[in-house]
Amino acid sequence: QVQLVESGGGLVQAGGSLRLSCTASGSTFSINVIGWYRQGPGKQREFVARINTGGGIGYADFVKGRFTISRDNAKNTLYLQMDNLQPEDTAAYYCHDYTLGHWGQGTQVTVSS
Repeated sequence: QVQLVESGGGLVQAGGSLRLSCTASGSTFSINVIGWYRQGPGKQREFVARINTGGGIGYADFVKGRFTISRDNAKNTLYLQMDNLQPEDTAAYYCHDYTLGHWGQGTQVTVSS
């Protein structure tokens, strides 16, 4: 079993930055690909970014160079640095383990205009 716990969300003004963290516990050696999704109000959950153990990275088109995903394997922690946040980035952000299919509980990001 793997448990994923997100943190770092909050309220920020447009143009601001936040760094989200996702700490994994349990059978973390099994995790190969891990990433971030988000779900805005009244919207479906959508892919944001993912990273594998080899450092391969993928981003959604809407990221447009504003977000950076990284991982610290020694700390079993995944990060999402989000810069130049906009109101449309308002959403609950979820950590997702592609290998075993686990989800975190989410952390809320709210961007005011």
